[in-house]
Amino acid sequence: MGPMTSRREFLVAAAAAPVYAQAKRPPNVILVMTDDQGYPDVGVHGNPILRTPNLDGLAKQSVEFTNFVTAPLCAPTRASLMTGRYYYRTGVTDTYKGQAIMDPKERTVAEMFREAGYATGIFGKWHLGDCYPTRPIDKGFAEALVHLGGGLRQPGVPDSDNGYYDPVLMRNGKPERVKGYCTDIFASETIAFIERHRTRPFFAYLPTNSPHDPYLVPKKYSQPYLDQGLPEKVANIYGMNANIDENIGRVLKRLDELKLADDTIFIFMTDNGATNAHYTAGLRGLKSSVYEGGIRSPFFWRGPGVAKPGKVEHMAAMIDVAPTLLDVCGIAPKVPFDGKSLKPLLLKPDAAWTDRKVFIQIHRGNAPVRYHNFCVRMDKWKLLHAVGIGQPLPAEIKLELYDLENDPGEKKNLIAEQPAIAAQLKASYEAWLEDVSSTRGFAPVRFIAGTRYENPMTLNRQDWRGPKAEWNQPNAIGHWEIAFAGQGPYDVELRFPPFAGEAEAELRLGNVSQKVKIAAGAASCRLVGLKPVPGPAKVETLLTGDGVTRGAHYVEILWRP
Repeated sequence: MGPMTSRREFLVAAAAAPVYAQAKRPPNVILVMTDDQGYPDVGVHGNPILRTPNLDGLAKQSVEFTNFVTAPLCAPTRASLMTGRYYYRTGVTDTYKGQAIMDPKERTVAEMFREAGYATGIFGKWHLGDCYPTRPIDKGFAEALVHLGGGLRQPGVPDSDNGYYDPVLMRNGKPERVKGYCTDIFASETIAFIERHRTRPFFAYLPTNSPHDPYLVPKKYSQPYLDQGLPEKVANIYGMNANIDENIGRVLKRLDELKLADDTIFIFMTDNGATNAHYTAGLRGLKSSVYEGGIRSPFFWRGPGVAKPGKVEHMAAMIDVAPTLLDVCGIAPKVPFDGKSLKPLLLKPDAAWTDRKVFIQIHRGNAPVRYHNFCVRMDKWKLLHAVGIGQPLPAEIKLELYDLENDPGEKKNLIAEQPAIAAQLKASYEAWLEDVSSTRGFAPVRFIAGTRYENPMTLNRQDWRGPKAEWNQPNAIGHWEIAFAGQGPYDVELRFPPFAGEAEAELRLGNVSQKVKIAAGAASCRLVGLKPVPGPAKVETLLTGDGVTRGAHYVEILWRP
C-alpha cells in the first residue's frame, strides 16, 4: 500500500502478531527516533533496494500511523516530541545560531516520567541545548550519553573531530571518548540501561544521529548497495539505515531475552524527511520542505496500548507522542499540550475521531515571518506556501492547496477550485501563528553561567548568534546570549585555530571587556578576573591577526566564587 489511500479507516494487518495486554506495573517505554531517515527509507514502505528486516517485522507487530507528520528539521521536532507542544512555544525555531535551545521552563515528558518513578535515560542526539539549564540531565534524564550540537562532525566538543567512530560524548555532563561506531554505541548503552533497570519501569530515549550527513558507515553496510550500482551517497545512507535496523534488532532481541517485550512500549519514528530522492514513496520534497516528503515520518507503536496490529490513516503528529505516552502509562500531564492522545486509535479501530489541523512552519532568522514556508495539515486538506528555508519571502504569496486523500503526491494545486477551503485554512494558520508567537516570544533562550550545576561552562560556535555566525566559514564571527548568576570573578579561556603570527584577543562579557596578546601558533588564550554584572549578557570575542578578524570557536567560562 502507498503512503496514503483514499479511506480513513484502520486496516488490520494480514500477518498474525501478538496482542499486548497492559502489564501489572506501568509499561516501560523505548522511543527510537532516527535523524534524516524519512518515510521512504524503510523497506516496508516499498523501497525496492533498501533492506530493513527488523523494522519491517516491527511494523507487522505494531500499529502504524501512515500519516504521521513532523517538522521538516530536527531540533523543532525534538522540542515538540519532548513537550507535546508546538516548538514555537518552546524557544526552538531552527537547528543552529542559538535557535536550537529549548526554554528550561518547558516541562518534558522525561521529567514527568521521572517524577512518576521511572528510570529515565537518553542515548544519542539531544540537540535542545548543550549547557545548563537546558541539557538532558537538567530536563528529566537521570542518565545521558549524548553528543553536543546538531550532530557528530559538527562543532560540539573542542579539540576533537567528534567523528562517527570513537566519538567524544557527554556522559552525564562530562566528556568521554567512547570506542566504537556511533549507532552501535547508542544501542549498546540503551541495552545496558534496560538491563540495569529491568525490575522497575523505565523510559529509554534512543535518538540516533544516523543517517545524518556526513554519511559515514562501516563498509560492510554500504558495500551491498555500492555493488548494486547506487551512488556513494545513497549507498552510504542505505548502509547507515541497515546498521540502524541491525541495532534495533539487537534491542528487540534483548527485550525478548529479558521477557520484557510484552510490557514495553516500543516506538520507532524519524525526525523529518529524507535527504535523498533515490526512492520517495511517491512523496514530493525532501528535508526542510513543507511538502509531504519533508514532513512525513514512519510511526510504529508496538506493545501496551495496542488492541491489535494494523494501520491508522488519520493524521497524527510529533506533538501527540507525549500526551499519548502519558495517557497509556497512566501518568497525569502537568502542562497544557497542543497534541492529543492517540490512545483511542491504538485501542479501537472505530473510535470516534475528530479531524483537526496541525501547523508546521520552518524559518531562518530570529522570528518567523507570516506565510514563510508553512503548511496547515488535515486528514484530507493541506494548505501550504513552500519557500526555501534560507530564502526571503517573495513579494507575491502563491498558496497551494492539495487533496491528500486523492493526491498524496501533491501534484494538482486546487487553490483556484476550492477558495472557501483555502480561506478557512489560511485564517486558521494566521490565528495559530499569533497564538504560538505570544507564548514566550522569540527572545533568546539563555544558558546560565556561574552556578554549581555546570562550572566551568563551555560555549561552542554552533550556538553563535549574529549575521556573520556561520560556523562552517573560516573567518566567521558570532556572539552568545547567556546570563550570569553568580558574582565574579570569572576566568575565561578562548580556543581557536592558531594564527601564523602574533595576534590579539578581545573578550566582552556584558558590561566588561579585556584584551590579551596571542602568541604566534597558539590555539588558546586566557583572560582572568572579569566581573560582569549578574543577569543577561552578551559574550563576544574578536581575534585579530594575520590580517583578519574572527571569533573564538569555544569559550570556557570558569566561575570563582
